[in-house]
Amino acid sequence: AYVAAAFALIQVLEVVADSYAWPHAVMHAAFGVLALGFAIALVLAWYHGERGEDRISGPELLLIALVLAIGGGLLWHFGRSGSPATAPGNAVAAARGPDAAQRNPASAVPTSAAGAAAPGLRTTPVRAAQPIPAKSIAVLPFENLSNDKDNAYFVAGMQDLILTKLADIGDLKVIARTSTEKYQSRPDDLEAIGRQLGVATILEGSVQKAGDEVLINVQLIDAKTDAHVWAQDYQRKLADIFGVEGEVAGKIAVTLDAKLSPAETARLDAVPTTDQAAYDLFLRADYDANRGDTNYDTASWKAAIPLYRQAIARDPGFALAYARLSYVESILGWFGGGGEDPGQLTAQASTDAKQALKLAPDFAASRIAMGYSDYYGARDYDGALDAFDAALAVRPNDADALAARGYVERRQGRFGDAITSLTGALAHDPRNGSLAYEIGYTCMMAARYADAEPWFERALALDPTNLNAKVWRSQAILLDSGDIAKALAAVAGDAPALEIQRVSLLSMQRKDHDAIALLESVPDSPDVFSVGIGSKALLLADLYRLSGDTARARPLFSRALVTARTQLERQQNLKLAGAWQHVASAELGLGRTAAGLDAIGRAQAIVAATKDQTNGPVMMKRDAALYAEARRPDRAVPLLAKALAKRGISYVYSPLLLWLDPTWDPIRRDPGFRALLAKYATYKPAVHQGSSATP
Repeated sequence: AYVAAAFALIQVLEVVADSYAWPHAVMHAAFGVLALGFAIALVLAWYHGERGEDRISGPELLLIALVLAIGGGLLWHFGRSGSPATAPGNAVAAARGPDAAQRNPASAVPTSAAGAAAPGLRTTPVRAAQPIPAKSIAVLPFENLSNDKDNAYFVAGMQDLILTKLADIGDLKVIARTSTEKYQSRPDDLEAIGRQLGVATILEGSVQKAGDEVLINVQLIDAKTDAHVWAQDYQRKLADIFGVEGEVAGKIAVTLDAKLSPAETARLDAVPTTDQAAYDLFLRADYDANRGDTNYDTASWKAAIPLYRQAIARDPGFALAYARLSYVESILGWFGGGGEDPGQLTAQASTDAKQALKLAPDFAASRIAMGYSDYYGARDYDGALDAFDAALAVRPNDADALAARGYVERRQGRFGDAITSLTGALAHDPRNGSLAYEIGYTCMMAARYADAEPWFERALALDPTNLNAKVWRSQAILLDSGDIAKALAAVAGDAPALEIQRVSLLSMQRKDHDAIALLESVPDSPDVFSVGIGSKALLLADLYRLSGDTARARPLFSRALVTARTQLERQQNLKLAGAWQHVASAELGLGRTAAGLDAIGRAQAIVAATKDQTNGPVMMKRDAALYAEARRPDRAVPLLAKALAKRGISYVYSPLLLWLDPTWDPIRRDPGFRALLAKYATYKPAVHQGSSATP
């Protein structure tokens, strides 16, 4: 009778535990209590059977009550700690460690300090656990069993192609490579990985390549039980390797009972090329391109381009190679070209994307390539959105396409929509610290600095080396509170990016000599000082100017002017406006006011023509700062007021900086500037230690 009752109780507890997301400790405690009770039941059964006692004595009742009280207390304690969390933001994650929110990133949208979701953000209550869909899978890095370790590109390529085919199945939740590449090929704790990635199954694999023989082993594993669901070996000649990724994806779809549309079936059966040499060149190119994406490494992107082109020369119908080539050309052009002409790169990217579309209009990769060409090259944001949406129509859960849509939406000033798209991408790429950083970055554009900080902290929990997250967390602190000392503490370290942020903060404290000494120690490298930041000579010259040392400033301004005029020849769009602003700053520093004003006007004309709702307002503010330097408040104040009225400026500038920023010192007594201070009086920060901002 006791065993039957205990079994029934366990069934009820399982249902309750699943409904309220109790942790495994609850069931462990229940089993312990019931096991203890079973021992007592045996003793009582023997006692009454042997002695013939018909009634339970007082001590026996006390013993039973004690067991029930202990068991009930344990269940209450564990059940309460595992119930759904109601704390705002990432408080739950902070209490349980960095992985708590990562398990279900889409539900962990940070909220304001008061606990209410920030306006415009789509949020879901943070929970200790969320149901994991049965049709969900993560493909871990494949193990390289080849004697020749140079075959790493081939092994990574097999994993990536299988992952891409799986992503074409709309009925499956597939985790992006960026999240899975952080794990080993055959990790020990698959259950923990399944929780972190939010998947029910995990695909492990190995590749052994020797000469023209290839052995691919794949096994699908239930993440919760560690049981093998399906496994198969594929032994092929290199000449017959084409299409194996589609076979694997098809078998997995059948195993997981995923529904396939006729179009999805056709895409699984399609092979990218039948030319063995083209196939090998493509895998090598993709290996370099993916390394470039991981580290924003222009050298790796540049290495990929000729390999893609060689693959296309071997097979002119290789649509996937055209698409990937176009993407790399677009992103390399966006990041300055790495020594190549950005204009030529973006023009060629457009041509290659159009060819990919012509060859394979129903490929998501073709649409993504066209979207990036429109976004990075033509700045055609509507066209880019259409292309990314077309890619998502083919592959609804593609993390890259979802993220790309978010990047375009924020360029349009649609920050709430951008956050929705980016959090959707993070659901399929939960270990991607860069995505968490981008969400925080987007929150800053909406002036939601308190919401941004937890995202930057999460990005750092995923990747402590993420310098962008450190720098922008410091900026969020500054713009939210004006606490320069706290912002400085957030960027401790000797990385150049951190040092440059500290230089800016020291300047706001009017510690010009400290800022100069720090900037002098930063290596003068193109990787550090770009068109967006300005040359090292220009930044140093400006600091000497602010300190009143014009003798040291002038030769630096002369050197900076040469660099800025050289930059004019190789830039376009807003980067060209930035180069004109550097020319203007140098001319003004040299006392050539007319030439400086002319350069500001050229920059302004470019900015006025842009549709960019984020960088556009920032460039307007920079033009206003140059007018202030030229002591032209009549031009500076109206332009500054216009820039501050635009939401996109918020990620780099807040009205509270009107009191802290030395840029405005030349026009502080102007009636128009004083009127601007009065307008934004509620933003006036408290004066923090070390700051001597002019009232």
